Amino acid sequence: MTTAPWRDPALPAAVRVDDLLSRMTLEEKTAQLYGVWVGAATNGEGVAPHQDDMTEPVDFDELITRGLGQLTRSFGTAPVDPALGAQALARAQRRIVAANRLGIPAVAHEECLAGFTTWGATAYPVPLAWGASFDPALVEEVGRHIGHDLASVGVHQGLAPVMDVVRDPRWGRVEETIGEDPYLVGTIGTAYVRGLESAGIVATLKHFAGYSSSVGARNLAPVRAGVREFADVTLPPFEMALREGGARSVMAAYNETDGVPASADPSLLTRLLREEWGFTGTVVSDYFGVGFLQTLHRVAGSPAEAADAALTAGIDVELPTLRCYGDALVRAVRDGAVHESLIERAARRVLLQKCELGLLDGEIPDPPERIDLDSPANRVLARRLAEASVVLLDNPTAALPLAPDTRVAVVGPRAHDPLAMLGCYSFPSHVGIHHPEHPMGIEIPTLWESLRAELPDAKIAYAEGCDTSGDDTSGFDEAVARASEADVVVAVLGDRAGLFGRGTSGEGCDAADLRLPGVQAELLDALTATGTPVVLVLLTGRPYALGRWQGRLAATVQAFFPGEEGGPAVAGVLSGRVNPSGRLPVSVPSTPGGQPWTYLQPPLGLAGDVSNLDPTPLYPFGHGRSYTGFTWSGFGVPDGEIPTDGSYDVRVTVTNTGDREGSEVVQLYLHDPVAQVTRPDVRLIGYQRVDLAPGASRQVTFRFHADLSAFTGRTGRRIVEPGALELRLSASSADVRHTTRLTLTGPERVLGPDRMLRCEAEVSVPE
Repeated sequence: MTTAPWRDPALPAAVRVDDLLSRMTLEEKTAQLYGVWVGAATNGEGVAPHQDDMTEPVDFDELITRGLGQLTRSFGTAPVDPALGAQALARAQRRIVAANRLGIPAVAHEECLAGFTTWGATAYPVPLAWGASFDPALVEEVGRHIGHDLASVGVHQGLAPVMDVVRDPRWGRVEETIGEDPYLVGTIGTAYVRGLESAGIVATLKHFAGYSSSVGARNLAPVRAGVREFADVTLPPFEMALREGGARSVMAAYNETDGVPASADPSLLTRLLREEWGFTGTVVSDYFGVGFLQTLHRVAGSPAEAADAALTAGIDVELPTLRCYGDALVRAVRDGAVHESLIERAARRVLLQKCELGLLDGEIPDPPERIDLDSPANRVLARRLAEASVVLLDNPTAALPLAPDTRVAVVGPRAHDPLAMLGCYSFPSHVGIHHPEHPMGIEIPTLWESLRAELPDAKIAYAEGCDTSGDDTSGFDEAVARASEADVVVAVLGDRAGLFGRGTSGEGCDAADLRLPGVQAELLDALTATGTPVVLVLLTGRPYALGRWQGRLAATVQAFFPGEEGGPAVAGVLSGRVNPSGRLPVSVPSTPGGQPWTYLQPPLGLAGDVSNLDPTPLYPFGHGRSYTGFTWSGFGVPDGEIPTDGSYDVRVTVTNTGDREGSEVVQLYLHDPVAQVTRPDVRLIGYQRVDLAPGASRQVTFRFHADLSAFTGRTGRRIVEPGALELRLSASSADVRHTTRLTLTGPERVLGPDRMLRCEAEVSVPE
């Protein structure tokens, strides 16, 4: 019997796919371009916007006779035992293979923003905590573990990471981002992509592009970002994750920018992404994003018109389920309203990826009989990342570490709730909350429980005080009583993650201002009024304004939804077992108004005499304290000059002057005194985390390349401009330790997509 060329794994993928396409009908090609979401809720408790009114029933058995592009969230729709879920997915794949003439299985995708979003899987810290770690290597290891867990149950594609840059901290999805700086987002996000892809999982960059720049920080609101903001802030993280991380998929964003929806923008999804950047993978829609072209954006009059606009722009796969890419699209092609070449182009990309994944090679493998998605190794890794991400904002009275035998009042609505540790895309918060009859599936120690274990000789009392949201103050009296009896108060305040208004942080949970939710601010006032020293611990998905309590707190600790091991990690910081080393990936404001503000401001965005509003943050981007001390010395780099295509080494020696091990994060910022367009006063261009034993020293050398000074000039091209620059070695965006002045000489250079994106750093023992 002769085997068709497309079945021969020895042949190049392009040859196999061309042969396969030549054998497929229009209906079979089109079937590769959509997913199906079995079991999606339509009762108003969905996990995607407009899920209840955008989900229509499909005849699965009839549909799969043509084939199927993707299976949506077989594990992330309802609680399912991992082993049973893997068996069910394998059965579904065999059913699809048997039903369609060519025997092609589907790509199975799942969410994996902070771990595999399924019952019983490890809940890692959220991406904002990844940013706080300033540790790409650790984040890459997390990505690898998550990828292996996904692969173990038969999943092929992960819908992560989020590469959006925070532009307004009131936005509900800040917790899903890595921070407010494009270089930090790019380097950390790229590391996660490398981890996922190393496990064979297709990483999906989202949301491409501009989603986090929405007007008023409202979810799905219009974006009015300028050309330069888009080019110099929004796009670089995506470019880095594609070029250096090897991401094989991109998700089109919901937003429209200057009137053009991303899902219908060929200049974004085709000319930039594919023709300029050379991307060859698949572009998928955000959930219902193709249908929204008709229902929300109103740039299409029918599902077929929406499909035509999306395919023309470059969206290959409609997710999460069939709405626009089905029979209506086939009819439009046959009627001549849509070019069949668009179907052919998208199907080729989808099938090439299936070929890469081995989905054209034969049988569906049997899953393992036993699957542990929350292994001891996973938990150790989750603990390491949680510990690395905790930020000590202030410790003015040396109230921390806590004495081992002290009397502690643990007070606050986040002190004794496991969900206080989790972001909105963790399974317990995302899906599990709708299934209260099921156990949580993973062990999540609360901070109160963890502190009791951490300080067994301490006397620890607890009072909730108030809820996370709402205006009930009836618990204040008990909280104040416990505080008055204690030597120190640990006030545990913050967010409850949720979706579409069902929480104080998360998708669709946008904030009007940056006050602490509910009456938590009033509770903190009541606690500080007792005279007992108050250590504030924040478990949040965004920064909140803290200037109201400046000078009134004994210490302040910030943790961004630190995951299932977050309780022990934060308790370890409070006890001193863990030396805090996290740094702020977002600025912490002083006042709740006067927003939006991030540190990437040109001169007119800074404080000045022409306005009574001072946006200067209370704690700047990159800030974080330690229980040990560090000195910076040995700069030894004179001012100099290099050509506009040259490089220059900047170095510093960091010494741990304390009596315990600690980690310093050396940050390199660029200041451009004069440019043809306004530039941020400073912006991060490099960083290096340095672990040091007591008394130890290490030299950090940054290799600055002139490409890192590039920006979008007046002509709209990215240029390196000759002239003066300052390279600032800093402990935060506002804490400059040394400045090197540099002059770029020679002609102005226009850069292409092959430009240098990263400032390499080397750590060595000083001579």
